[in-house]
Amino acid sequence: MPTIQETLRQQRTYFFSGETKSVNFRIHQLETLKDAISENEAEILSALKKDLNKSEFEAYSSEVGILLKDIRFTLKHLKRWAEPERVKTALTHFGSKSYIYSEPYGVCLIIAPWNYPFQLQISPLVGAIAAGNCAVIKPSELTPTVSKVIAKLIRGIYEERYVAVVEGGVEVSQELLEQDFDKIFFTGSVNVGKIVMEAASKRLIPLTLELGGKSPTIVDESANLELAAKRIVWGKFTNAGQTCIAPDYLYVHKKVKTELVNKIKKYIHQFYGKTPLENPEMTNIVNEKHFRRLSRYLAEGRIITGGMKNEDSLTIEPTLIDQVSWTDTVMQEEIFGPILPVLEYESIEEVISTVRKYPKPLALYLFSESKGQQKYVVESLSFGGGCINDTLLHVASPYLPFGGVGESGTGSYHGKASFDAFSHQKSIVRQTNRFDIDFRYPSNKNGLKIMKKLLK
Repeated sequence: MPTIQETLRQQRTYFFSGETKSVNFRIHQLETLKDAISENEAEILSALKKDLNKSEFEAYSSEVGILLKDIRFTLKHLKRWAEPERVKTALTHFGSKSYIYSEPYGVCLIIAPWNYPFQLQISPLVGAIAAGNCAVIKPSELTPTVSKVIAKLIRGIYEERYVAVVEGGVEVSQELLEQDFDKIFFTGSVNVGKIVMEAASKRLIPLTLELGGKSPTIVDESANLELAAKRIVWGKFTNAGQTCIAPDYLYVHKKVKTELVNKIKKYIHQFYGKTPLENPEMTNIVNEKHFRRLSRYLAEGRIITGGMKNEDSLTIEPTLIDQVSWTDTVMQEEIFGPILPVLEYESIEEVISTVRKYPKPLALYLFSESKGQQKYVVESLSFGGGCINDTLLHVASPYLPFGGVGESGTGSYHGKASFDAFSHQKSIVRQTNRFDIDFRYPSNKNGLKIMKKLLK
């Protein structure tokens, strides 16, 4: 195996050969990736089952199916995205034509998290390949089976001078961050994101950070409570709550709190059974460290439903808690687990004021039948993205850029946004030689007068 430094040298040499810039080459590599994922689907699903106990339905829909859809969408649009974009030319540039060229950065580093370890590793790679880059990818060491599957799959279809997989722990990530990449794409926690940003800043490397935070879900008195409960349970407890855009806490209007909570309890039982810990398809917590962290939250507030746990299987029941305050640990940190604190409110202004006091969330969900309320909340709060009267769905659309703002991240991807994330937009003015405009030159007596008119 070559060293990380040797891999970068090989990739940079290959990139400068120009081969990866060919649109037909990119299309072929994406087709190859798509076919490899389909051919290895059973092994991918088995690895996700072993590392996280994900059910086949959940693993396919959130890790494999959504990824294949992403690749097909990219293949359909790539030729158009890669073409130079003709844009308007200013009057002061009379006689010229203006273009934007999307060019690949070069050699990119993509570091993946453990919660959706296959999809969140390969999805950014789709953008990197589509844009014409080489890439080094680093799977999460916390999901070792998936990491091995990714390594086997990628090494089976790509040369290391094009796409290389580097496995390992924190020390490997640190070594990677010391290298002179042309672009870094990181998905993970806010704290690690700060380390990545600091490392990138030393070399002024452009980067995309997909982080997280405490994403609120707001249910007002006009909401369809039946659908709200159903969709909140789905969005919160998918992957045992280990989703960066999962509802982190619930703000519900005082008038409908009791009714909503009862409906949420009903759907928890419907989806996961009366005794969820006995459900063989309950996704487990990734490791003992996170299990213990989540277990501490269960001691705060009052448990409405759930609260049982099994340390042997690293599973925790879908849990609702209330009587929590913003000084409790569960409200100070992103939960990233199957625990949902419930807070009540009387005025939406109270909610807006409170949410504004904390870092901007990655997602926000509002359940309301009031168009005025919807407009007010969306325009009053800054957040990465979200849904009205649903949860999670915005992340699955290739037509919507996905990303955070402030502490929840910088930059976006998915669909065309993935292509853009791994491309530098180069502006070009193509000037005519048929004539020359003399007034721009300092020797022209009427230059100032003409320039003032043109620049009004």
